[in-house]
Amino acid sequence: MIHTERLILTPIATEYRLDLFEMDSNPAVHKYIYNQPVKSISEVDEYIKAIRQQYLTFNTGRLAVLNKSTNECVGWCGIKYIDFQMNNHINFYELGYRFKESAWGKGYAFESSLAVIKHAFETFAIASIFATTHPDNTASRVVLEKLGFQFVEQFEEETIDSTWYCLDKATFKAKFDN
Repeated sequence: MIHTERLILTPIATEYRLDLFEMDSNPAVHKYIYNQPVKSISEVDEYIKAIRQQYLTFNTGRLAVLNKSTNECVGWCGIKYIDFQMNNHINFYELGYRFKESAWGKGYAFESSLAVIKHAFETFAIASIFATTHPDNTASRVVLEKLGFQFVEQFEEETIDSTWYCLDKATFKAKFDN
């Protein structure tokens, strides 16, 4: 469990399934990502099962993001180990986040990402973390750049344009270790 000023990040569990369904069934949430909105709770249950397997296999994965004041699950954020090829890379750590539309614009992506990146660099022997987003997803690109990620290149993933970002440990520490 990771705590920030306003958030609690905790392993994703079935108790968050309705909140995750609310988020992932919303077409606006899926505007810039490759998959389609979910249509049933069973799809969310399968997603939760896959994430929980990542915890067991790689000791990391996406975490539920809870609003401390309401205990509502407002989305997820986390570092995922990618063991398949993406943009000519394999076996790397990737930052990802997704939030309910009602949670947009509140700074949750930055706040939760900052906490999980700090945790990842302290926990794992890694030199860098990668992230991808759609080139038109300005809000996500702003979050990544505010965190210190550097734009590397644009590439095509599943016939969709994507931007590739990298954050190295030294840059992160220089920016956030006061």
